[in-house]
Amino acid sequence: MSAKKVAFYTLGCKLNFSETSTIARSFENEGFQRVEFEEAADIYVINTCSVTENADKRFKTIVKHAQKANEDAFLIAVGCYAQLKPEELAAVDGVDLVLGATEKFKITDYLNDLTKNDHGEVHSCEIDEADFYVGSYSIGDRTRAFLKVQDGCDYKCTYCTIPLARGISRSDRLENVLQNASEISEQGIKEIVLTGVNIGDYGKGEFGNKKHEHTFLELVQALDEVEGIERLRISSIEPNLLKNETIDFVASSKTFVPHFHIPLQSGSDDMLKRMRRRYLSDLYVDRVNKIKSVMPDACIGVDVIVGFPGETNEHFLETYNFLQELNISYLHVFTYSERDNTPAAEMDGVVPLKVRKKRSKMLRGLSAKKRRAFYESQLGNTSTVLFEGENKSGYIHGFTENYVKVKAPWNPEMVNTLKKVNLTEIDEDGLVRFEMLQEELV
Repeated sequence: MSAKKVAFYTLGCKLNFSETSTIARSFENEGFQRVEFEEAADIYVINTCSVTENADKRFKTIVKHAQKANEDAFLIAVGCYAQLKPEELAAVDGVDLVLGATEKFKITDYLNDLTKNDHGEVHSCEIDEADFYVGSYSIGDRTRAFLKVQDGCDYKCTYCTIPLARGISRSDRLENVLQNASEISEQGIKEIVLTGVNIGDYGKGEFGNKKHEHTFLELVQALDEVEGIERLRISSIEPNLLKNETIDFVASSKTFVPHFHIPLQSGSDDMLKRMRRRYLSDLYVDRVNKIKSVMPDACIGVDVIVGFPGETNEHFLETYNFLQELNISYLHVFTYSERDNTPAAEMDGVVPLKVRKKRSKMLRGLSAKKRRAFYESQLGNTSTVLFEGENKSGYIHGFTENYVKVKAPWNPEMVNTLKKVNLTEIDEDGLVRFEMLQEELV
C-alpha cells in the first residue's frame, strides 16, 4: 500500500478546499503518496459541489480526465453532490465508490479492496445523521489557508440544497479552532480565511447541543490573539449575523483585514421573501453603511441570484439599481438553476433561461464597473500585499489586505511574502500596478 499514489480534485467553495486538504492528509498518514491530478495515480478523489448546475456537469468531465491519466485507477466521489445524488454519481462510467457527508472523513477505511467495479458502491447516510463535527483546514495547496470553523445550516432558503447535503448547523470547539490556527501559522502561512456554511452562526452545536456556547464575535476576538498569524479574513457571512460589534472589532483588529463578502441574493424585498431570506434590503444597506463608516477602504463583495422564479423585469431592475447605488466592490453572480427537493423548484413564474442569462450578463457588467471604481479609489494608497505562488504568463499576483489584486513581473523570491507597496495605476487587464516601498515585511 505504501507506494500507492492518490490525486485530488475539488469543485466548489473554500469549505470544500479545506476538507479536501484534510482528507488528503489522512491518505498521507496511511502512507499514500499525493500527486497532481494530471498525473497517473492509483486513486482519484473528486470532491463535488451541488450549488451550480455547471458543477454537476463538470463532474463527468473530471472523471474522464482521471481515466485518461490512468484508466485502471480507483475513482471516489465525495462531497455535496455525492450526498444529494449518490446513485447518479455511482452510475457514471468509471466511478467505483461514492461517500456521503459523514463517510468522507473515514475514506481510508473503505480502501481494503481497490478492484474496479462495474457500478459504483455507495456509502451514504441519511442527512439527519450528519450531526457531528469534523474540523479541517487546507494547507500546502495555496498561499492562504482555509480554516473550517462551522458546518451545516439551519436556514430554509427556498433555493438551497446545502442543508440537505451538509445537515444541521454545528461548530468546531473554540479550542480546536485555535489549535488548528496555530498549526497553520507554524507552517509559515501568512493568511487564514475562515470558512464554513454559515459562519456567522458559529457557536451553535459546539458541544453537540443547539446552544451557542460562544459567539462569532468571541471566535474572531480569540483568533486575533493567536501568535504568528499575519492576516485573518472572514469569508462569506450572512448580513443578519454580521453584527456591529464584529464590524467594530475588525476595524480595530491586529490581524483581521477590511474585507467582507456578504450574500444579498436580491435587492427586491418581494424576492427576498420568496427566497425566505432572513432580512430585507434595508438591513443590507445598514450593514454596508456601517462597514464603510468605520473602514472607508473596506472591500465588500456581494452574492446575487438572477432569474429566481417570479423575478419580473421590475424586480430585476430593482436589484440592478439597488446594487448600482450601493457602495460595494464586486459581485458574484449566480444564474438560478432548479434543484430537486427545494421549494423554489415547484414555484410558478419560471424565468426563461435566455432571460436569466441576459440578466446575469448585465450584473456581471455592473460587477466589472464596481471593481474598477473600487480599484481606482485605492490608487495612491499604501497597502500590504501578500504574493501568491503561481507564475502566470511571466507575472506574480497578490492581494492587498482589502482584496485589490496586483501584478508585477515574476520573481520567485516574492512568493508568500508580505510587502509594503504604493498602488499606482490600473493595467490594461484591470489589475493594479505598484511601487515597492520596502523590500519585505515578513
